[in-house]
Amino acid sequence: MKRSEPVMETNWGTLIKEIGRGAHGARALGEENAYRMFAAMLDGAVPELELGGIMIALRIKGESVAELRGFQRAAAERMQHLVAPAGAPRPVVLPSYNGARRQPNLLPLLALLLARAGCPVLIHGVLDDFGRVTSTAILHELGIEPSASAAEAKAALAAGRVAFLADELLAPGLARLLALRKRLGVRGSAHTLAKLLDPFAGRGLRVVSVTHPDYQVRMRDYFAATGEDALLMRGSEGEPFANPRRQPQIELLRGGKSSVLVEQVESDAPMLPAAIDAKTTAEWIREALAGAQPVPEPLVQQLACCFYAAGRAEDFNQALAFARELVRPIAQAH
Repeated sequence: MKRSEPVMETNWGTLIKEIGRGAHGARALGEENAYRMFAAMLDGAVPELELGGIMIALRIKGESVAELRGFQRAAAERMQHLVAPAGAPRPVVLPSYNGARRQPNLLPLLALLLARAGCPVLIHGVLDDFGRVTSTAILHELGIEPSASAAEAKAALAAGRVAFLADELLAPGLARLLALRKRLGVRGSAHTLAKLLDPFAGRGLRVVSVTHPDYQVRMRDYFAATGEDALLMRGSEGEPFANPRRQPQIELLRGGKSSVLVEQVESDAPMLPAAIDAKTTAEWIREALAGAQPVPEPLVQQLACCFYAAGRAEDFNQALAFARELVRPIAQAH
């Protein structure tokens, strides 16, 4: 991890005055100042009181594109980086920082289907999420444990297995900021940044999910400004898998442009797990992978988007045909 030079001593009160005047009165920081501020936050160089003030101010104001670019630079310098497996499609990066509260978390199913198709899959996220059912809890029930190190995650990817890397190993400074949610009571810029992390330094395909429409616009603007690649969609309770009850719009952000791959539509009532707990969800996923449960159509569409964007298929129609072939025995078995 390449680190920046130490951030010079800052008048935090002056900075908070700039960003802390509310949604309409606050002024956004330039990219360089945003970079320096977030670097200090990640390095633990901001006093506790001022850190809380900054985080709440950003929560109320919202991040500008320039601020997100600065934040992302600081985070990228302080995170673990992985090497994409040679000869494979682009690794699919799935940030899991929300968990399930009302409906089953099917992110592990999406990840396992991608891996079955030969796509390297890295899930990164939290091990615990304040009572929600996390991806790591479901993966544990499926016999997949978090990687103990970046090297172990790399080995799992090379072997064609789904890898899970906890936030505290991937980006320790960011993990400390994420953990402050328990004290502050709300999510903040650290959660937004977690969805922008690319451990493969531009080689990975990030699946970026949002909960609120304004963040969908903000993320689209960010990727338009950077020209980086990602799939953008409304998530299921914030998790980056397609809602099985309502097909979300999924757009490909590439080269500064956006193209809609899948339109938002209502879905037929799918067969889903009877409860949202990790054990029940994992058992249903086993049945789906074995052919006893059908994969919901929105997840099939998302698979196709991932195959196309990751280079597993030459165009979207080919990707969709491949996705349908992948789950066809499952549908027939049901």
